[in-house]
Amino acid sequence: MHTPSEIIYEFSDSRSDPRAPRSVEPTREDLEWLFAALFDAYGPRHWWPTVHGGSFELVVGAILVQNISWSNVERALVNMRDAGVWSFREILDAPDEEMHEIIRPSGYYKAKTRKLKEFAEFILGEHDGDLARLFALPIGEMREQLLSVWGIGEETADDIILYGAKKPSFVIDMYTRRLLARLGWEIRGKSYAAYQELFHKLLPHDPYLFNEYHALIDYHVARICRKKPLCDQCVLAEDCPVGLGVTQP
Repeated sequence: MHTPSEIIYEFSDSRSDPRAPRSVEPTREDLEWLFAALFDAYGPRHWWPTVHGGSFELVVGAILVQNISWSNVERALVNMRDAGVWSFREILDAPDEEMHEIIRPSGYYKAKTRKLKEFAEFILGEHDGDLARLFALPIGEMREQLLSVWGIGEETADDIILYGAKKPSFVIDMYTRRLLARLGWEIRGKSYAAYQELFHKLLPHDPYLFNEYHALIDYHVARICRKKPLCDQCVLAEDCPVGLGVTQP
């Protein structure tokens, strides 16, 4: 097990002929290079972001952040705390209309109200409301239970496992897919499982590494590798087919 500050010393930022445009399945060397390049540029990200801290907030945030920016989620979390809806029992007991207003800043508030209530019912019914009991399960069993809850998809489940339980389950999101595609890396099948298997197969199963790697990708893509990328500001530009002008974004 490593701390974020130790991870960088294990990875080299060099690889053979890194500027050669290609469309191939990435290697361990490629993944280590990408992590090192992003870490050198941005340093540790110290994710998951929270307002008040704690596992409860992390899980609720993981559900609310679906299809919305974190700044909107922060406003919804502040509303929940101010309204005294700060436990799974209180979520379950709160009228739907009240929850709609409280979490409205997070968008899709009707669907997300149901998702929060479904998760609250699950954690209260299966684990007596104790997230620590859920987090103590083996990764496979925990993930299976999470995916059985209405509204919890693979990305949200892995957010909860990685950032809540602090166990190594790499999170795949649209930012990861975008960055790897622009680098010219071919992922067979292009499914969530295929992307995740790439990281699981080639990297040490270290939750701190997975935490930092996912956070660095999201930080970089949100600011630089946008839908219209800012290639002139990109630390990866000289190693990226899009940055080199070989392919279009």
